[in-house]
Amino acid sequence: MDLGPLLAAGETLDVEFKRRLGKDDLYQAVVCMANGIGGRILVGVDDDGTVVGTTADHGGAVDADLLAGRIQNGIEPPLSVDVEVVPWEGKDVAVITVPQAKSSFVGTRKGLFVKRVVGPDGRPACMPMTPMDVLRAGFDVVGLDYARAEARGAEWGHLDPTEFDRFRRLAGQSAGDSGLAELTDAELLRTLDLLTPDGGISLGAVLVFGTSDALSRWAPTAEVLFQDSRPHGVEANEDLLLPLLNAFEEIETRLALRNSITPVEVGLVRVDVPLLAESVRRESIANALVHRDYAEAGPIQVTLTGSTFSVASPGGFPRDVSPANILNRSAPRSPALANVFKRAGLVERRGKGVQDMFASQLRAGRGAPDYSRSTHRSVIVDIPLGDEDRELLIFLARRQNEGQRALTLTELRVVHEIKHGGPAGAAEAAERLRLPVADVRAAATALVEAGVLESRGNSRAQRYMLTARFYELAEDRAAYLRLRPVDRIQQRRLIADYIREYGSITRSKAAELCQIAPTAARAVLKGMTEEGLLELRGERRAAHYVLPDS
Repeated sequence: MDLGPLLAAGETLDVEFKRRLGKDDLYQAVVCMANGIGGRILVGVDDDGTVVGTTADHGGAVDADLLAGRIQNGIEPPLSVDVEVVPWEGKDVAVITVPQAKSSFVGTRKGLFVKRVVGPDGRPACMPMTPMDVLRAGFDVVGLDYARAEARGAEWGHLDPTEFDRFRRLAGQSAGDSGLAELTDAELLRTLDLLTPDGGISLGAVLVFGTSDALSRWAPTAEVLFQDSRPHGVEANEDLLLPLLNAFEEIETRLALRNSITPVEVGLVRVDVPLLAESVRRESIANALVHRDYAEAGPIQVTLTGSTFSVASPGGFPRDVSPANILNRSAPRSPALANVFKRAGLVERRGKGVQDMFASQLRAGRGAPDYSRSTHRSVIVDIPLGDEDRELLIFLARRQNEGQRALTLTELRVVHEIKHGGPAGAAEAAERLRLPVADVRAAATALVEAGVLESRGNSRAQRYMLTARFYELAEDRAAYLRLRPVDRIQQRRLIADYIREYGSITRSKAAELCQIAPTAARAVLKGMTEEGLLELRGERRAAHYVLPDS
């Protein structure tokens, strides 16, 4: 096993470093990882990634099989893990691969239940499982949807006929399931699976169709706090307790009222750029209403500031979902509520709504939605509202006007990253975007073939940059000349001018100066030295280059 990438990346939700582990610490660390998303525990590694090595209790080498058996017997229910002892830098590192506890949560024999989550400081942390965590795990074990649980004591009189009419109106529109528009109230509840097996009213029925009194009694957490704190906006600070479809429409109405349009001229065509695209508004609000944890206290918070549109919903991500995989993973906390919103036509039926939200932001020349402030207690999405990237916007509009194929989401993300982060290799861009290198390389290759990117260098030194064609379409031809890597003659001139100004230059500084890989910089410096244009002074880290006779 190559530990290099794991050590370099540092601790994450699925990688933890431990200098050493006593018996209790060992069980706690494994339980914590299993109740999270699963992952690897590297024993014999400091928090900063320094390998210090590990030994068995008696001071000898670690026995992998013995350690795995000890872990299995120290956890309830027993959990099977894989242990591998990996030699690294002359020391042993014990790598414990922990599976996610799928069927239920696990604990130590002493009754400790903990879970690895994103802590309040944004870093991975081991946190105690609360009673609500245990309750949610119990729902998962028996496959029970919270929304399908019985609202004890609820009767038909606790449901609002106008909310059934609202659903029928929405379902009858083009995006909805028109077959439901003619059903009676009782038929709707049965079709949407919002009645209990014995015909009782479910919590989901109250959430979607309940009266004000019913919500206050059985679903008091179904609150939405809407705030507009922009200095020149329509100020608002409203607390809404409404059935979910009603809440969706009310928030959507408030956002639409505040949704300004910026016109951008692209040749003879005008492109209207909304402050918030419809897909961004609808998906972010629907996700919060459907996926929030209604067992957690606190309202959904919808906030507009001068630079950001934010939606925060109580409860962490649903199981198996994280900021790293949210674009490709759809796992609703409540399938029943997700089904209601899909059949009402309020969310994308293919489960690609988050992807559409990202694409809408990038096509408007703005930053992608950001989930980095999310924790195990809340999911927070921040959507940038700053000035649009005019060049990127014009480029995409011109491509569309020319009838060229639309860029995929991954291609859009790569173009946006290189436009704002500068030329990059596939591995570097993948790290920035948190995408597999293979996906970024495939997207970059397609963009090269489409004339959007060009490739410079070979093998590991290969880097991608935007083409002259991009800046021509974006109406900024000079930018390509500013960003284009300099040729060998220019590289030599830049290096010589730098040394005249500062006395010497190192290989890394030459690479930075010329925007080339360190290996390419070494070749340039070596050539100049062999031709007598430079002299090498010092060795290894102290090596630097000066002009002759200096």
